[in-house]
Amino acid sequence: MDLQTQTELEAAAFRALRKHLMEDRTDVQNIDLMNLGGFCRNCLSRWYQEAANERGIEMSKNEAREIYYGMSMDEWKSKFQTEASPAKQAAFEVAFKENVTEKAGK
Repeated sequence: MDLQTQTELEAAAFRALRKHLMEDRTDVQNIDLMNLGGFCRNCLSRWYQEAANERGIEMSKNEAREIYYGMSMDEWKSKFQTEASPAKQAAFEVAFKENVTEKAGK
């Protein structure tokens, strides 16, 4: 497979994942994604931002989130985010440290 086709297929898979998380499964909370998978919608938007920045495209965290979410974070939270239990919050602290904080330091 040539590189262009591979890139197009990867982009299509990313768009399918984004649609699934943003349209089909808005009931799945970011905290659940992070606790189970080690990433969430915010991670995906951060990776988008990092890819843009690596290519010389200035993009802030909030701009990337708005592009990924299709709305502001405040709007997303008011529409879809639910209150997390203390157990989920404790698990999130561990998952975030292992998957975001420690990786950022490497």
